[in-house]
Amino acid sequence: MLALDGLKVLDLSRVLAGPWCTQTLADLGADVWKIEPPGTGDDTRGWMPPELNGESTYFMCCNRSKRSVAVNLRHPDAQGLVRELAKQADVLVENFRKGALDRFGLGYEALASLNPQLIYCSISGYGRTGPRAKEPGYDFAIQAESGLMAITGEPDGEPMKLGVAITDVVTGMNAVQAILAAVIARGRTGRGQFIDLSLLDGAVTVLANVASGHLATGVETTRYGNAHATVVPYQLFDTADGVIALAVGNDAQFRTLCERVIGRPELATDPRFQRNRDRVQNREVLVPLLVEILARRSSAEWISLLKENGIPAGEVRGVHEAMASPEILARGLVATIPDDRHGNLRIMCSPLALRDTPPRQPIAPPRLGEHTASVLREVLKLNDARIHELAKSGAIGLA
Repeated sequence: MLALDGLKVLDLSRVLAGPWCTQTLADLGADVWKIEPPGTGDDTRGWMPPELNGESTYFMCCNRSKRSVAVNLRHPDAQGLVRELAKQADVLVENFRKGALDRFGLGYEALASLNPQLIYCSISGYGRTGPRAKEPGYDFAIQAESGLMAITGEPDGEPMKLGVAITDVVTGMNAVQAILAAVIARGRTGRGQFIDLSLLDGAVTVLANVASGHLATGVETTRYGNAHATVVPYQLFDTADGVIALAVGNDAQFRTLCERVIGRPELATDPRFQRNRDRVQNREVLVPLLVEILARRSSAEWISLLKENGIPAGEVRGVHEAMASPEILARGLVATIPDDRHGNLRIMCSPLALRDTPPRQPIAPPRLGEHTASVLREVLKLNDARIHELAKSGAIGLA
């Protein structure tokens, strides 16, 4: 049994935030109908390199286990098809600019009148209300505007973005939580509802302790590079042959580090370093001492000692090393699946390890329009003659 078996999701989203949400729902068992424009499909189908035999690996990252239905939303007959699909759906996810779907008769009010149980999740850059509701939003700009860039990077360097589109991914995760909450609420009320999520909202809330510190004190936060603003030592250190990440999270761990790992017990009793508060205030003294000590031995030696003594630490890995690591492989996060175009395709799996209702084994991301005919037959009961008529008119695209 899959946790969301029987849940039907009409996916009108593209690029990353919405597709990340609907991919998670698909992982958990939902039947996701991905609506794409014929000929071009989701924008990310053209985002390459990297690519595999002409197929975008970006598209692959957030569209596994879905069914692709190629529909031209500008065509009146296609709009009618989507309305009919919405009548059958439990959830709709979209990230069009404000008002775009209303012009096609596919906005929340129109579809909720047809299906009062529909959960309609709208994702945008700045939300559907507020002074910037009509503006498009992209992760790079949102990272800049939210404060995330300002706290990322070296202290004397420029603000820096995270290496992935984190605001999209976080908003996609928020969307999953909101949708599942709405499903539970619908079980009590019998009604669906409108969900309004924005990238900016998600990005600002990801500031977490940084936001709470600023709201409480009014103090502007500075960048600490790979160090931690409020925990010391908690940063990268060079070793004799590499780099390690050392994360000393409390005073007991610091005492263990000094007494059992680096052989400097006097540092643990030094009043400048006894408490984390003291270490933060005296990081300019403590960190250079640790830099000098940790440079004397290899990464492997230090990692072994640190693990042996229960102190969190790890080597800095490249993506290839991370993906090939035994702990990642043991958790089943990478699967090799059959695929018509590529033979065997290596793909990521869901990290949601439910014991009784585990996620489905991933299915290869769909080709554009691969399931147009099958979904229209199965869900809307259209016959082949009508499907070919719609394809000839340009309302739909077939694989």
